[in-house]
Amino acid sequence: MKIIASGLLVLMAVIYFTSKSYEEVHPALGFIRAFSEAAMVGGLADWFAVTALFRHPMGIPIPHTAIIPRNKDRIGETLANFLKNNFLVSRIVAQRMHGIDLAGGVGRFLKSPSGGQGRLRLGASRLIGDIIGSLDKDRLGSMFKGAVKTQARELDLATPMGQLLEAAMAENRHGPLIDSTIKWAYRTLDANEYIIRTIVHERANTVMRWTGLDDRLANEVVDGLYKLLADMASDPEHPVRAKTEESIVQLAQELRNDPDLRQRVNEWKLEMIENPAIASWIDGMWESGRESLLKASRDPEAAMAGHFGDALTQLGNSLQKDPLLNRQLNRFARRAVAGVVASYGDNIVKLVSETIRGWDAQTITDRVENAVGRDLQYIRVNGTLVGGLVGVMLHILGYWI
Repeated sequence: MKIIASGLLVLMAVIYFTSKSYEEVHPALGFIRAFSEAAMVGGLADWFAVTALFRHPMGIPIPHTAIIPRNKDRIGETLANFLKNNFLVSRIVAQRMHGIDLAGGVGRFLKSPSGGQGRLRLGASRLIGDIIGSLDKDRLGSMFKGAVKTQARELDLATPMGQLLEAAMAENRHGPLIDSTIKWAYRTLDANEYIIRTIVHERANTVMRWTGLDDRLANEVVDGLYKLLADMASDPEHPVRAKTEESIVQLAQELRNDPDLRQRVNEWKLEMIENPAIASWIDGMWESGRESLLKASRDPEAAMAGHFGDALTQLGNSLQKDPLLNRQLNRFARRAVAGVVASYGDNIVKLVSETIRGWDAQTITDRVENAVGRDLQYIRVNGTLVGGLVGVMLHILGYWI
């Protein structure tokens, strides 16, 4: 459009000089000369006016030109205040939101398996993937691990452990636990029998070694332990089992009420948290979760299909068929949007004004000129044509006067 407007101005100049040269021979060319002459004046005047909005014409610092660059800060503040007073007002936003059935639209979106739900799967999956992929892996991992450790430090282990033991005793579920402990002790004794014999041999005196009493003593100790474990396994009423049950009950009570034991459990928990093996396990859990999310986001159908997709469809049906739920969601949306406007409207206005203030003169010139676009050049074209018509009318009036 700039080329057209400028070309039209050049064309008028060519017509003017041509008609001026032959006007004496052909007086009728006077009308064409008058049209082109006035058209040049109108085109030049409008070129000056349009150019003066954005820059100095021909680079000459004529007063009251380059209006927009010189007043960009004031324009930014005026635009920001216009937005604040006419759009970012809670009352106006609430009135506008009152006529919008957001819940119904969400319901239709979720209910449609071929349109809404498919788009939701694709869009949500891409969103999840983009968010996870754009975040700093190490920094986010540190935040995750820090959050896990913080929650673990605040976790009370002693109380649930005591409650678990008490529940197991009350429901008579401790029997299999004791049986498993006895079996574990039996296997451990069988695998480490030589250690007991070595200890007895090393602590026996020379006489016992010479006479072989150390071996007999070791056999008696090992056989006694085997017999004790066998009796405990076969006799549910064995005194040691009963003593073990009493100890479990006492431990459950102390875990809930004994400050010293609770403190020792807490110290053990903190030592476990700082253990390198636990830190490595948390790292693995974070990496595994992150990779699983990325893998799911690359497969939209798998990411939001199945039970979750069915739940979305059911939610869509409810939003369309339940008037109470529909009203509640729309009311919540109105209050939420109005609340955001009330709380952050000033910040939005400030953002607009500060953004425009931060632009340089060339940036705001280009953006405003491109936003207005072709209409600016139509002003020049119209000015050229209107000017030409006025010139013809004045030429005609000149014959009448």
